[in-house]
Amino acid sequence: MSETMTMQTIFFPSVEKQVIFGEDGPRPQFLVDSEKLKVLVAGLEPGQQIPTHPETLAVYYFLEGEGVMTVNHEEFAVTAGSTIVTPLGAARGMRATTRLIFLAAKS
Repeated sequence: MSETMTMQTIFFPSVEKQVIFGEDGPRPQFLVDSEKLKVLVAGLEPGQQIPTHPETLAVYYFLEGEGVMTVNHEEFAVTAGSTIVTPLGAARGMRATTRLIFLAAKS
């Protein structure tokens, strides 16, 4: 049976309320965790970071705050409303300047 037949519609009136800030770094919360698509929301406190690591094709959308995202050694200043699409296998990481909340969708 196709995934569209088995998955229910999910609605988040305020996805920011799903964020859990950890003392030691992000605690990603999966909004969708299926074989074909993973969508998560995560938050970083000022000064926290996600070390650079290779990953699959992904889209990052920043909901709140400011920070820097690194993709293959190139740095991008991100703020609320910024979107970054990273290619398959690209090394990426980020650090928060202020409290930072983002969505990530991965295939």
